[in-house]
Amino acid sequence: MCVGIANAQNTSNDKHTEVALRMLGHEILLRAGDSTSRVLPITKENNQYRIQFESEFVFSSDNLVSMVNGIVEKTGIASNYIVEVEACKTAEIVYSFEMNYLAKSDIIPCSGRIQPKSCYNVLFTIVEGGILNNDLIGTFDDNEKQSNAESSFGLYIGAFALLLIMLSGYFFMRKKSNEDIVNPNVIALGAYQFDKHNTELIIDHQTIELTSKEADLLLLLYNSANTTVERDVILNMVWGDEGDYIGRTVDVFISKLRKKLEFDSKVKIVNVRGVGYKLIMDA
Repeated sequence: MCVGIANAQNTSNDKHTEVALRMLGHEILLRAGDSTSRVLPITKENNQYRIQFESEFVFSSDNLVSMVNGIVEKTGIASNYIVEVEACKTAEIVYSFEMNYLAKSDIIPCSGRIQPKSCYNVLFTIVEGGILNNDLIGTFDDNEKQSNAESSFGLYIGAFALLLIMLSGYFFMRKKSNEDIVNPNVIALGAYQFDKHNTELIIDHQTIELTSKEADLLLLLYNSANTTVERDVILNMVWGDEGDYIGRTVDVFISKLRKKLEFDSKVKIVNVRGVGYKLIMDA
């Protein structure tokens, strides 16, 4: 009877995971500007699930990491997992990353990389012991309560006092060195500072505001600096399936960005005729 209950629980977990991964597949297609193609049935081998697609698509590493983490956190399907993107024709892994929530660690290479439009499979592997479920969470809670009950009052006070001392030292050192901390949202762009969070350019203590689309476009070009980004890729990555753009939308936004970048002649956006645009930053 216990075996039957365990098998039923495993089947339920598998179904829940497959539904979550189908959500991920649809999100990947939507982010690539495709709202009509199908996500093919999810297949599983051991702890690895395979997401297959009806059509080719383009993706960026940052967007993929964000989408996967969002689905995993929302559905609770895993705490330790590896994601790999496989080229359909060659079975070559073109991108991969690993997340471990329990160990609070992750391995995310190639930030900002854009993969060209092609046929891909997404492989989602749950590392052994990395499945989240209510029974496991309940076990953690019970163990924590039992441990707290067994701890003596004196030991608790001592540990609390030590923690206060450590926190005081930490915040003191953090405050002291705060000016030396680099803001991860600010990118050096020639003589400019590009604040992607506040969508603005800063040069000589002057602030130039950017619209959200201008900021998205500039970040896309920066992530592929000195490399041509195709017009279709720009439309898919910046406007997606919003449908609020016309034939010359990209040209208009490029013109606005050029105007705002004119104070540094070493930063230029050039037109590659018939292909797309390239951000050039001279050393």
